[in-house]
Amino acid sequence: MAYPLDPGGLHDYPMKVGSMLLTMVDPNPGFESAYNRWYERDHFYAGCMVAPHQMSGSRWVATRSLKDLRWPEGDTAVANPTDSGSYVAIYWIEDGHHDDWNNWSTERVTWLYTNSRGFPERKHTHTNLFDFIGSANRDADGVPVDVALDSAYDGIFNVFFDARDGHNAKSVHADIEKSGIYADLMNDSDIELVSSWQPVATPAADQPMDLGSPAGGTERLVQVIFVRGDVTKATKRMKAYTDAVEAAGLADVHLVAPFFRTVVGTDTYANELW
Repeated sequence: MAYPLDPGGLHDYPMKVGSMLLTMVDPNPGFESAYNRWYERDHFYAGCMVAPHQMSGSRWVATRSLKDLRWPEGDTAVANPTDSGSYVAIYWIEDGHHDDWNNWSTERVTWLYTNSRGFPERKHTHTNLFDFIGSANRDADGVPVDVALDSAYDGIFNVFFDARDGHNAKSVHADIEKSGIYADLMNDSDIELVSSWQPVATPAADQPMDLGSPAGGTERLVQVIFVRGDVTKATKRMKAYTDAVEAAGLADVHLVAPFFRTVVGTDTYANELW
């Protein structure tokens, strides 16, 4: 397909994200650097990025100081305990090819573990697959969600809602957008992009490890919210956002967790997890 020159850059290009793998994990104490290096230098590529229809991936880390900012305190529906899950890896999968990717992934993970390419000194907090619902941008010509993982954002918030009676993940996302709550969240802030997801209808087959808390159903709205600059400075605005969603009667929040982007090729933050 040939595209004419478009100074506005407003083409609707055919490469689209359709689903997401989100994996939130803790290394066992004493294995922080070993885990970081194994995941970054082997598993990130061998277990994910070489997959067919894998569009992009990124890794994020929560230091002790970031874990202390999580809310609601004591809620264990997603992270049990609430401060578990030091590292998050997130991957975009091309729209229309989730099954192709998933079939490869199931076989690949089994092969890696059979050939001693796993890492037993870790524990999954929440590892699941999610379908893309939609996104909201701060800017009229902002970063498309399809390339967000490659846009070098400094931080993210992972947010987990459960829709209240009469709502589901899709309707909650739509109602937040219509109500102006997204605009209130992002206007005049470092928060640039909200991406919304719900658990896939057919999750991955049995895996050779415990993957942590369950994905949830159509009521579960998962959001990855992208931030430029210091993610800690956005927590007040994020709290106002989740309070507004609850006050509107749309959903209950079960986890809001800020993360820094990892510094690839280094063990930065690995000694700050606990």
